[in-house]
Amino acid sequence: MAETVRAPYGPLPEGGTVRPITRWGTPVMHRPQQRVTEFDAALRALAADMVATMYAADGVGLAACQIGEDVAMFVFDCPDERGVRTVGVVCNPAVTLPDLKDRHLDEDDEGCLSFPGAFVECARPDWARVDGVGLDGEPVSFEGDGLLARCLQHETDHTLGMVFGDRLANRQRKKLNKAHQAAASDYPLEWPATGASAG
Repeated sequence: MAETVRAPYGPLPEGGTVRPITRWGTPVMHRPQQRVTEFDAALRALAADMVATMYAADGVGLAACQIGEDVAMFVFDCPDERGVRTVGVVCNPAVTLPDLKDRHLDEDDEGCLSFPGAFVECARPDWARVDGVGLDGEPVSFEGDGLLARCLQHETDHTLGMVFGDRLANRQRKKLNKAHQAAASDYPLEWPATGASAG
């Protein structure tokens, strides 16, 4: 049976170059990103590089700051709770979460390509919607549950200068750091541009 892929605003840009992934601790990862105001060939080329890098790293989402660019944009290719994949590009994202009375937390594991090899539980609402604009400046909106909800929140956080470690209690953060250090040799600083991968 063919896999279901939703691309409501068209396919992801192709032909990009795989770049090294920027790590936590780099200043660009920890400040709000510049809003996109020009929708040109350079923006599309950046998005293509982000897509190529995301796939090379086996990720489900990637923000521009994760390849060192101070641009409020992310790309994603991520399944929801039913396994339906949604793909898209969002510039200047804003996330909407359920009201507190309707909010249910998903306490699944979370990881980040900018802190590779480490996963810990991180509670997030189990549904999210992101609104923003696409590569041509057109309004876009994506919503979903399961891993897709987590991805939309995680990537929007990146555009606001937040990494998911900022959301963790000290004990969980120590556990995350330990796992990351243990896997460090699998992820050289040029990863995934070198073609090196874990395992």
